[in-house]
Amino acid sequence: MVFVILRIAVFVIFLAAGYLFGGRYDSPVIGISWGALIGAVAIFAEIAVKKVSLGVFIGGLLGLTVGLLFANLLIFPLKTFIGQDFAAVSFATNALLGYTGLLIGFKRGRGLNVSSLLRLFRGQGFEENLKLLDTSVIIDGRIADVCEAGFIEGTFILPQFILQELQYVADSPDSLKRARGRRGLDVLHKLQKMSNVTVRIVDEDFPKIKEVDAKLVALARVLDAKVITNDLNLNKVAELQGVTVLNIHELANSLKPVVLPGETIKVFVIKEGKEHNQGIAYLDDGTMVVVENGRRLISKNVDVTVTSVLQTTAGRMIFAKTKEDYEREEIRAVK
Repeated sequence: MVFVILRIAVFVIFLAAGYLFGGRYDSPVIGISWGALIGAVAIFAEIAVKKVSLGVFIGGLLGLTVGLLFANLLIFPLKTFIGQDFAAVSFATNALLGYTGLLIGFKRGRGLNVSSLLRLFRGQGFEENLKLLDTSVIIDGRIADVCEAGFIEGTFILPQFILQELQYVADSPDSLKRARGRRGLDVLHKLQKMSNVTVRIVDEDFPKIKEVDAKLVALARVLDAKVITNDLNLNKVAELQGVTVLNIHELANSLKPVVLPGETIKVFVIKEGKEHNQGIAYLDDGTMVVVENGRRLISKNVDVTVTSVLQTTAGRMIFAKTKEDYEREEIRAVK
């Protein structure tokens, strides 16, 4: 409410200034019009600036400055050769390179903050390829194994709101949740001790955003960082907003052994499937195998032949028949 009153006051001041200025030239209406226009532009600029992060603003300003400087350095030596058209060429070059520098500055300034500026003045440069850790992937723990193997390295950003959520889970009265939370804290300690990984805790928060996942996506957009998670819903929301996601589940699925239709594998049927007479088995990597007419084979080891493989976002499913049934159908098909 205070900001609304201030904006109205600023607009009225511009109107009054325009009226007084126009009155000197016997054109108060024109003066009021110009005052209203400038006041509206000032208010719009104030609202727009509030939505732009400090890094984007500084990056855009630096980009514009460098673009204009480069344009003048390019045009000045050609001044004597261009002649009368120098003003037009100079304007076009400044506009083109200045606008290009502005866009590049906006893009590069997304991850710019106070700590980045301090690093720049110390000669350390800007951090790139930042990765944000989600609570689910910390508790999962496989991220530590992936980093230890050297497949992921660099700087991991751990926001305070993620750390607080992890501590809340670790202090839960539920023994299962408490164990999961403590496991996540142990994973963080393990990551901090690795030489190829830097874990940096940041205080950036978004008080107006209540959900932790939404805060994480907003921070990723500000820092131009990737999100590491195994949460399917967060994965979808982040991708919709243009944030790159590294999903541990997708990585695990891509590393599973390839099973092709027609291949015979040995499985142990452990339970009944959802459909009639189906049996369910699992491979060593956790892949579900649905065995047609396998209900009668529960608690038995059996050779099955793969009929099809279904790849979903949640994982891979294999559909199979017993080796005898498959061969019997193949003989019938030949006849």
